[in-house]
Amino acid sequence: MPQSHAYRGRSFPRERALDSTLALLREGYQFISRRCEQHCSEAFETRLMLRKVICARGMDAAAMFYHPDRFTRKGAIPPTTVALLQDLGSVQQLDGEDHRHRKQLFLKLLDGGAIARLVRIMLEEWRSSAMQWPRQDRLVLHDEVEEILCRAACRWAGVPLSEPEARARAREFGAMIDGAGAFGPRLLRGWRQRRRTEAWIESVIRQIRSEDSDGAATPAGVIARHRQPDGSLLDDATAAVEVINLLRPIVAVARWVTFAAVALHDHPAYRLRLQAGEPRMLLNFVHEVRRFYPFFPMVGGRVIASFEWRGRSFQRGEWVLLDLYGTNHDPRLWEHPERFDPDRFRDWQGSEFDFIAQGGGDVTRDHRCPGENPAIALLMAAVGELAVALEYEVPPQDLNYRLNRMPSIPESRFIISNVRPADQEIRLRAAREAAHA
Repeated sequence: MPQSHAYRGRSFPRERALDSTLALLREGYQFISRRCEQHCSEAFETRLMLRKVICARGMDAAAMFYHPDRFTRKGAIPPTTVALLQDLGSVQQLDGEDHRHRKQLFLKLLDGGAIARLVRIMLEEWRSSAMQWPRQDRLVLHDEVEEILCRAACRWAGVPLSEPEARARAREFGAMIDGAGAFGPRLLRGWRQRRRTEAWIESVIRQIRSEDSDGAATPAGVIARHRQPDGSLLDDATAAVEVINLLRPIVAVARWVTFAAVALHDHPAYRLRLQAGEPRMLLNFVHEVRRFYPFFPMVGGRVIASFEWRGRSFQRGEWVLLDLYGTNHDPRLWEHPERFDPDRFRDWQGSEFDFIAQGGGDVTRDHRCPGENPAIALLMAAVGELAVALEYEVPPQDLNYRLNRMPSIPESRFIISNVRPADQEIRLRAAREAAHA
């Protein structure tokens, strides 16, 4: 794999434009990378919303950004995005020991056993829903998977969810995700749905706290009873925020499932290799889906401890944006990054800073998303169902996705028809090969 080149200048190039906000909205995921390439630099300075910002991409930039206790997320992300994806008081808004203490809560809730249980529940929900799909002329896969994941997340977390309200709650989570990088109607819809979800989950927290029951052992119950470093419980609103921060990323995996379906459609040879149970093919395919397709475009931080990088001094309060999508498509790190190629992960060594679909660094120490391993496991299970367990047709539709829509999604959200169980021999062969792998 090509190695990153060091940037040797003592200051970063500056954009000539007075402000680049409109350019960011116009170019979306490609905004930072295009300018890094134009300036032949790992970083450059510009202004967004009339505020000075340093934009950077690449493995070395990620290592700089995820150095422990160097950045805070406070004031580094648009308030609208914070409200829809994190909210005030959440783990991502904490720093230092407070962050590490809260992060341990999530790492405990998302350990290997918990992930296995989540995947098992998701597959039960998936297969229950899939039994109804042959009766439908056509269905929108993304919407179906959002509901499946919402049901699974709530069952797993111990959040009561009645049959009539499941679809509506899935749409609430979906609206939050869809509105996080938007302005206008998508943002307003996400904000409105967020308020409903918060009211619902706060009532769940209050119910758990009013009861002495086994519910305390569920993820929602553990959060409801979680003690802060000073020994106090989280207030109802903050506890609800953290439960939402557990549920919403699970529902967000539906976007990657949709992109995985696009990949299977565009590259049918990989479906055959998955059906044959080729060792590591499933994991490599999932990694490439997460690398290749757009998910989180960038992450922001504000300096809390002055440091020097590439000969430039970073001072407290400075705003920095790290290009996640661009780093995952950096030609210095990935050969032919514009190609969808799961085989590139055959010899990948698992660096903390070159493949950063959900952030970089050490998940136990830094701000890397603790939901990354659950997302990978859920996506592997879903791809297995799509590639091996089911057969379906893909009618004519618009599968294009725009890189200036954040977060992006195929225009049609992947419509399928004539869904049916796959040939039994294919399923058995894949299972045998997987058992031997």
